[in-house]
Amino acid sequence: MSHPSVQTASESQIDYQFRCAGLPLGVYREVASHLRQVVGVETGLASPTNAQFDYYQSQVGHLWLRYTENASVASRQQVDRILSYYSDRFGGWQTVC
Repeated sequence: MSHPSVQTASESQIDYQFRCAGLPLGVYREVASHLRQVVGVETGLASPTNAQFDYYQSQVGHLWLRYTENASVASRQQVDRILSYYSDRFGGWQTVC
């Protein structure tokens, strides 16, 4: 059974994957919600890859982001501003390979 907040996308569709160490699940959901409001952006949360629960680790593997064909330069700039806002408050984003 999958968690309703975890959305999947095929690897070929994903443009970017980000992680912020220790970021709480609620904040990840908030970031994804803000990003979904940007025209031309699709986003979701991926499950963590570690099999063992660790209270001190984030309960999200990473945030994925995909720009659709109608994403404008302004949309991309808005995504940068949203990610910067959360980075300033919770620590830097790391790109997931």
